[in-house]
Amino acid sequence: MSQPMTEPMSEPTPGAGSEGEHFAGYLAWMREELIAGVLRLSPEEQRTTRLASGWTPIELLSHVVHMERRWLVWRFLGEDVADPRGDWQGGVSGEGSRWEVAADVTAEDLASRLRAIGARVSELFTTVPLGTRAANLRDIDEEVPLDLRWLGFHVLTEYARHAGHLDIVVELAESST
Repeated sequence: MSQPMTEPMSEPTPGAGSEGEHFAGYLAWMREELIAGVLRLSPEEQRTTRLASGWTPIELLSHVVHMERRWLVWRFLGEDVADPRGDWQGGVSGEGSRWEVAADVTAEDLASRLRAIGARVSELFTTVPLGTRAANLRDIDEEVPLDLRWLGFHVLTEYARHAGHLDIVVELAESST
C-alpha cells in the first residue's frame, strides 16, 4: 500500500529567526506533513474516502494547494489566479459542494504544485513585514483589511486542522489492510 517515504521534516526550533521565518518554517513543515501522509498511501487509497463527509486524501491535498494560493497569492498579493476555487466542484464552495480532483491529476503533481507555492510563500513571509495589509481581499466580507500576520495564523491553523484529519484517515486506511 505505502509509497516510498522520505525523511520527515522536523518542527521548527525556537529562536530559529524572525517571526516571519517562523511562519515560513511552520508552513513548510505542515505542507510536508500533508504531502507525506497522502504519498504514504497507494494511488487507490489516495482516492478512497473513509469519512461520512466524503473527501479523499488526494482531494484534501488539492484543497490545501488552492487554499494557500487563494489566501496568499489571490487575496494578499492581489494577483489574478485562473481558478482560485479550483478545489471545489464547479469552482463553488459552500453547502452542497465538495472538493474534486480530475482523474488525470496525481498526488505527485499536487505535491509539486504545493511545494512551488510554498517556496513563494516562504519568500513572502521572510521579506514582507507581517503588518502589511492584503492588497485585495476579493470575496471577503471583512471591513478591516487583513494583514500578513493574521493570514499566516489563519493558513497555519487550516493546515494543522487538516493534518489531524489526514492522520486519522491514514490510520484507518492502514488498519484496513
